[in-house]
Amino acid sequence: MASKDKAFYSKNTFCANGNLIDLTIPKIMGILNITDDSFYDGGRFVNEKEIYVQTEKLIEDGADIIDLGGYSSRPGAKHISVELEIERVKMGLRIVRSISKNIPVSVDTFRSSVARNAVECGADIINDISGGNLDDNMFKTISELKVPYVLMHMVGNPQNMDQNTSYDHFMVDIINYFSKKLKQLTQIGIKDVIIDVGFGFSKTIPQNYTLLSNLACFQMLNTPLLVGISRKSMIYKLLESTADNALNGTSVLNAISIIKGAKILRVHDVKFAKEVITLTNMIEH
Repeated sequence: MASKDKAFYSKNTFCANGNLIDLTIPKIMGILNITDDSFYDGGRFVNEKEIYVQTEKLIEDGADIIDLGGYSSRPGAKHISVELEIERVKMGLRIVRSISKNIPVSVDTFRSSVARNAVECGADIINDISGGNLDDNMFKTISELKVPYVLMHMVGNPQNMDQNTSYDHFMVDIINYFSKKLKQLTQIGIKDVIIDVGFGFSKTIPQNYTLLSNLACFQMLNTPLLVGISRKSMIYKLLESTADNALNGTSVLNAISIIKGAKILRVHDVKFAKEVITLTNMIEH
């Protein structure tokens, strides 16, 4: 990517709803899945009371951002209608905003119509697992909405991504993917982009660890780096355990991610991620 394309971005800040978010000390994005089949917390937060209580807990535990999802993106997840996703997201936003007017809210969607509706209902950030590949209107929509955009790497879709793990040159292919996408986004005036390398999406367990080992390479893109590794199968399958028992492994890998340059941790367990950030902040890296 040419230097003129890099000029928009900074790996230590982004702007949400007119407020500059300083990432000198990494931030925590608390996951709020209001779906019935997410891999870890599916079905736990589906009615208004459950969503309210969980939102309060995420904020009390120290979440800097709430990431709201109405469509499960776990491998093999069932496909749902746009209407149902919008309905879930609107309910979630209404509840989150009843608790806090100010906390930045990200909406996890790959559909431009859901993104537009979410921002109109008070969302501040769009988090797209597909990097615009599942909706040709997504980049144009983000440009019009003028909101920060989380650009993730995935090949295929949630229903078939486990079959899309073949690469010519694994790390080079992923870095080139981000370089090309960032150039596209820059050309249409999108100024606040956060990259997510997509742990667990279109990657085998060994590939996930190759990605983690080389995470610092993505700093060359000069954009904030988000890591979403919380309780994923790359942890619990390797340990012959379950997602319910993957908190310790999550903390270990989150600490490594911070040392290698992650600026946002997307997690289920905010309190423990906060401890990881406090401790790793004491280490020069």
